[in-house]
Amino acid sequence: MDVISIGEAMALFTPNEDGPLRYARNYSARIAGAETNTLIGLAKLGKKTGWISRLGKDEFGAMILSSVRGEGVDVSRVKIDADAPTGLFFKERANEAQVNVFYYRNGSAASFLEKGDIDEDYIKNAGFLYITGITPALSESASEAVFYAVKLARKHHKPVVFDPNVRKKLWEPERARQTILELVKQSDVVLPGLGEGRFLFGTDDEKDIAEAVHRLGSDIAVVKLGAKGAYYSSKNESGYEKGYEIQRVRDPVGAGDGFAAGILSGLIEGIPLPGAVKRGCAVGAMVTLVNGDIEGLPDRDRLFAFMEQSEEDDVSR
Repeated sequence: MDVISIGEAMALFTPNEDGPLRYARNYSARIAGAETNTLIGLAKLGKKTGWISRLGKDEFGAMILSSVRGEGVDVSRVKIDADAPTGLFFKERANEAQVNVFYYRNGSAASFLEKGDIDEDYIKNAGFLYITGITPALSESASEAVFYAVKLARKHHKPVVFDPNVRKKLWEPERARQTILELVKQSDVVLPGLGEGRFLFGTDDEKDIAEAVHRLGSDIAVVKLGAKGAYYSSKNESGYEKGYEIQRVRDPVGAGDGFAAGILSGLIEGIPLPGAVKRGCAVGAMVTLVNGDIEGLPDRDRLFAFMEQSEEDDVSR
């Protein structure tokens, strides 16, 4: 595998109409999960990806397993749990400017992830380990599984890429902060947003966030700036990559996962860091054009056509 990851995927239900969920009567069912979004994004860009997780032995689990496999992700390390359900969540589009997410994942199969689910050879033979701050929030055993995966990656000299992806609804703030900071210390590349920088380091200045990440030991920090693009910093260089102007955002959820897929694809190919960040900005922008977490993820042809067209039309900023 070029990249493997560990995390929960859930069944996502989205009303067909905007407004509060109390008025919704018709829903569309999709799959979503931060780690699987990124793995699917990478698979669409021609990379080999693998997923470590647990799903319930139910129809939602069967839907997710079939869908993720169908998108080209290896699911050989996904366990089916007959004693716990697959997680669910609902996405409410209150209006064009506000999207709310409601989770129903307590006691889900993925919350029972544990160290024993991590195959050392799977990590040893991978190129990168990609993790987020969501999986450690699911349970103590899931947190131990993530840290064990990181330990194995470092043992076998595999770069660890970490998106803090803070989900305050899932755990107590101080525990979240301490756990995520510890993962920053053990990661090679960290991808925080401004809000996450404020939560972790008390600042929303992108340069200060990157410097704080470096002080904890990470070689590369890429701070997401939303529509404005991203700020990147490493031992050898730093700078900004402009974002892509989108006339109408259909759905912002999942853009950060697409951003991670774009950057990881560039790192796999060994292109310079600014080029990898630019690719991340492009994939993230494309995700917002389509309703759903994975539906807007592009293949290589669509990605490069989007980037070239944007350059020609001078719509990047």
